[in-house]
Amino acid sequence: MDEVKTGAGAGAEDKPRRKRKALKLKDLGLGVPATGGEVLRDAKEVAAIESHWRDLDGGKGGGKPAKGGKKLKYIDELARLQFELIKLQEWVRVNGLKVCVLFEGRDAAGKGGVIKRITESLNPRVCRIVALGTPTEKERGQWYFQRYVAQLPAKGEIVLFDRSWYNRAGVEHVMGFCTDAEYEEFLRACPLFEEMLVKSGIILVKYWFSVSDEEQEKRFTERMRNPIKRWKLSPMDLESRKHWVEYSKAKDAMLEHTDRKLTPWYIVDADDKKKARLNCINHLLQQIPYQDIAPVELDLPPRQGDDGYKRPKKSKQNWVPEVY
Repeated sequence: MDEVKTGAGAGAEDKPRRKRKALKLKDLGLGVPATGGEVLRDAKEVAAIESHWRDLDGGKGGGKPAKGGKKLKYIDELARLQFELIKLQEWVRVNGLKVCVLFEGRDAAGKGGVIKRITESLNPRVCRIVALGTPTEKERGQWYFQRYVAQLPAKGEIVLFDRSWYNRAGVEHVMGFCTDAEYEEFLRACPLFEEMLVKSGIILVKYWFSVSDEEQEKRFTERMRNPIKRWKLSPMDLESRKHWVEYSKAKDAMLEHTDRKLTPWYIVDADDKKKARLNCINHLLQQIPYQDIAPVELDLPPRQGDDGYKRPKKSKQNWVPEVY
């Protein structure tokens, strides 16, 4: 378990505090026009990955991820891991597995980034994201786990929870959105709930993304100044900075009560976004034994003949203007 620091030494999570230096725009990647940087980087990343997919072995490689090593380039390794995720997806679909992955951590820890890289190469009908908002008045009157149960995977599905029922152990407890009795009941009931999920056949994997206070501050500042990322920052995110130590205590209590042999927590060092993405995806692939299932060979049928049918004139249809 992480040691909880208080007072002046309570800044960093999971690692010693380094001497703080003034943040500059170039450190935040904001030296380019606001409409460029983030979107352009993502577009280049996707294009580079797709080109790498064509260079891979066509699905004939082994089913388990190879030991990449630190010298491999980010795009090279991400493309390879995404190719393995496609194999895993098909194995889950064909064999009717039920996979549930939880992503938890402090605000701006990089949970959304790794979820995006996992899903962008997969079939949304097989792999879906669950990111529930604030519970409604009706949901507040239900059994706490009820709205999450409705989102659990069926056979042949992978469900990624971008935050989960652990909201009660974190933000609800720290910010006073639940009573002490509700919080204590959650810590007691959660391991039992998760044990039922596993015994019902669900493969449950839980990740906590750990980020230092310095890195979180850097990412918050970038979101404040970058309109492409501004939507990611909420008033509650800013409020959480005032309760850093309380969140650390809540995290440690959560791990103490819910880090069980049957349903363990896996901690991801998330100060380096790219390394965190690769390490998490690589680890996830190792949690579910899978094999490469050769895709069914398909033959493209000939196009149906026109048989004298005449299409309406294009001038009678509303076409989108060709601006580009």
